[in-house]
Amino acid sequence: MEASGSCKGCKKEALIRDDVTGSLVCSSCGLVQPFDNYDPQLGGLNGPQGTFVRVGTTGTGSSLNYKDKKIFEAQKLIDDLLFKLGFSSEKSNEVRTMVATITEGEFGQGDWLPVLVGACSYVVRRQSNRALSIAEVGSVIGSDVYELGQMIRRVVEFLNLKLPDIDIVNSLELAFGQCGSLNRVSKDKVNKMLKQGTFLVQCAVKWFLTTGRRPLPMIAAILMFVAELNQVDVRIENIANEIHAGVATTRLRYKELSEALVKVAQALPWGKDVSTKNIIKNAPFVIQYMEMKSRLLPGKRRENLEGGGFDLDGVVSDCLNKEFDYIPQGYDMENDSQYFEADSESGLDIDNSDKLKLSHECLSVIYSRFLNEDSRVNPVGENGGDHSRKRRREYDPPAMNEWWNGKSNMSKKLLLEQILEKDVGLDALPPSFVSGCLAYEQRREKINAAKLRISKIMYPSKANMGDTEEFSSEEHLHAKKKRRKTKKNGIDWEDFVIETLLLHHVKEDEIEKGHYNTLLDLHVFNSGCL
Repeated sequence: MEASGSCKGCKKEALIRDDVTGSLVCSSCGLVQPFDNYDPQLGGLNGPQGTFVRVGTTGTGSSLNYKDKKIFEAQKLIDDLLFKLGFSSEKSNEVRTMVATITEGEFGQGDWLPVLVGACSYVVRRQSNRALSIAEVGSVIGSDVYELGQMIRRVVEFLNLKLPDIDIVNSLELAFGQCGSLNRVSKDKVNKMLKQGTFLVQCAVKWFLTTGRRPLPMIAAILMFVAELNQVDVRIENIANEIHAGVATTRLRYKELSEALVKVAQALPWGKDVSTKNIIKNAPFVIQYMEMKSRLLPGKRRENLEGGGFDLDGVVSDCLNKEFDYIPQGYDMENDSQYFEADSESGLDIDNSDKLKLSHECLSVIYSRFLNEDSRVNPVGENGGDHSRKRRREYDPPAMNEWWNGKSNMSKKLLLEQILEKDVGLDALPPSFVSGCLAYEQRREKINAAKLRISKIMYPSKANMGDTEEFSSEEHLHAKKKRRKTKKNGIDWEDFVIETLLLHHVKEDEIEKGHYNTLLDLHVFNSGCL
């Protein structure tokens, strides 16, 4: 269709209008003329459709509207995160349903969406008793563990859910699968290590080493311990990083586990020589002893454990078969009940451990004689071989080729009540409780020392005369020890704070709790306020 006007390029009047686009085109030179057919839209939002712009589209190259595109991008992000977390199709659908329920089907875009997906993923796995660690989820979604923990709390509160307790045995099994350092270890050895780890982790639960703490550092510590026990060359830093546990905390848990096993080892004949430095060498005997103890029925004791006797079943009997030569001459082993319970028909039966009972005196004599004559005992001088000084002897326990049998129920997953009923040779208190009691005692000593310093300044005559009517003899003894210590090391800031609180008549029971800042705000800085 011809149109009036001249071409902007060749200045000829040969313009025609394209039927498809409506643009003016020069039939001579082919130049498309500038747009000149503007058609204003009338009638408000529901007016006629524009010429070049389609209302409601997301832009060039997309046929979806904004809402559909937002949902598409959110689903794509969810699929990517769930694939990295290793979710199955069934669990993935549960996560999508949970996200859709929380966002009311709108999903969304932004930095908060990956955090929400990670929180829902954690909740779904926690409900199935195969919980992921928050640190692992945070590393996948690129979020801080504290931010992720807050989102998990909000999801649980919004959906009114009740999460089950963390199963530390399942977490241990997952850690064995995630630990790349064990890939080169045979499957049979890994299964044996898993049973040993299950035994130790449930012992740690009984000893309250996991109470109120993150489970991953303790799991990493047990992984390291059983790896060393089975002569697998790994580093504690690698294990901690692979299962997303803190390296420093893992070292601390490893130390606590070793100290607890050392306490159990005191029941062994050479228990006084066992320390955290050689606990790995003595661990087979300690764990075998713990297995034997855990297999006893709750509330019952073996007859040979009564009356001061000592029983280690196979652990001690193997040693005794080699060490009876060290019993001093002049003792009739078959007739002297001080050493053994003999069978009236067959005499002494060493192989029958149920009829073997050792007194402390006999055990001491055997062990002392053994230390002096056995070639496996290495005398160590205190000053580079100075034999004039008192020597310290260390006992190298006999090697055991196959010490693990896994017959104890502690090698299987048990309920908390069943774990607490078991006897593994040690009944420990929670470390936080013990440290709290020690802190109370230290603050009590500081309070007594501060009271003596104040009394010496306020009543110098009584201090010179040694009048201690206001203090008991026990408190005075602690204060003297504290004064000797402060003369050497000086008085720290805590002593000054306690003195200030005592001068403001704060009760000693409140000072013992250690909330110094609160007490200073209440009694010192605001003491003049009404």
